[in-house]
Amino acid sequence: MRSAGKVLSEALRSAHVDDRLVIGVYESAKIMNDDPDSVAFCVLATDGEFECDIALQIHFTLIQAFCFDNDISIVRVNNMQRLANLVGDKVKELEDAHCVLITNPTEGSWEDPALEKLHLFCEESRSLNEWVPEITLPER
Repeated sequence: MRSAGKVLSEALRSAHVDDRLVIGVYESAKIMNDDPDSVAFCVLATDGEFECDIALQIHFTLIQAFCFDNDISIVRVNNMQRLANLVGDKVKELEDAHCVLITNPTEGSWEDPALEKLHLFCEESRSLNEWVPEITLPER
């Protein structure tokens, strides 16, 4: 793919406009538990403090396992601040941006070209045994 970061940015912006974002580890876990079929894509964001936060690592492991079990594409980004900037006013505190879901409440949402490209990117990555590929978000 030409630039996975640009495509992810497009998908996040589109989902933001359509109010299809769920932000936060606990909010994401609740949606995944209540209605896993509504989840189209998962983004996990790390930062420098991630290595020291054992609780967050456990949450990420559980979220990843859930995504694998439910065929939900998942990626990591290594700049939580950039991700928070992309999802905009929906983030009340920066800590909430560790997990962002793009939901798919309607069937037509799968026709989002950026989301389709991301699903293909994740599928290709899995074929190379990279189960949770890392994407670098572009600078503005």
